[in-house]
Amino acid sequence: MADYPFSSALVTGASSGIGEVLARTLAAAGVATVVVARRVDRLQAIADEFPHVEVLAADLLTDKGQRKVAARIGDTAHPVELVVNNAGFGSNGAFAELDADRLADEVELNVAALTRLSHAALAAMVPRGRGWLLNVSSVASFQPAPQLAVYAATKAYVTSLTESLHEEVRGSGAHVTALCPGLTKTEFQSVSNTEQYADAFPGFVWTSPQQVVRTGLADVIANRALSVPGIQYQAMAMATNFTPRWLRRRVSGLVQRG
Repeated sequence: MADYPFSSALVTGASSGIGEVLARTLAAAGVATVVVARRVDRLQAIADEFPHVEVLAADLLTDKGQRKVAARIGDTAHPVELVVNNAGFGSNGAFAELDADRLADEVELNVAALTRLSHAALAAMVPRGRGWLLNVSSVASFQPAPQLAVYAATKAYVTSLTESLHEEVRGSGAHVTALCPGLTKTEFQSVSNTEQYADAFPGFVWTSPQQVVRTGLADVIANRALSVPGIQYQAMAMATNFTPRWLRRRVSGLVQRG
């Protein structure tokens, strides 16, 4: 069992992928964990396996769902010390050909819901001088991504917002970190229509959900503004600081077409 400084947590998007691994990792360590998603059966499976797991069914695409989770984060009678904003999805394809309603939902979940829950988290953490906020972004946030244009744009927002909040609350006792994983084999590929990536990219570029979770938790505990799992993606993130934007656009477009 890992020794974490927080005794309670809330994880959105906990029914699959990185969110599920996060929830199971925390629960296995004895952290009282609130698991949030729409698929109650998957959440209940986690609760049946571990004690001190609270199931919170909520659709974060709706105002009602967002307010429900925000209220749970702000419940002073049952405080949440670690909040993980993991819920999100992407859409792969030519922007002009994708469904506009799906893109609007993508922005609502990846941007609006995350913003509201980040606000709820820091509104509770800063006054009490203690807390951890981990926002799951992506290495796609560091450069444009043709064919994943809206996803990359939403994640650029997440990274920028999180870095800003990290500085805003410096010295308050609240830790704020953006977790920026690269290619990770989860249900994200099927949801975002990027299953072809499994064959298109070699094995060494992939990270496991377990590696992403270990890195993210270690970095939010250490109060690092950015958490990038994998040496290959750390090098890529560093290279973006020295690469002209036009070149990043072209290379990203060539990779997608390849």
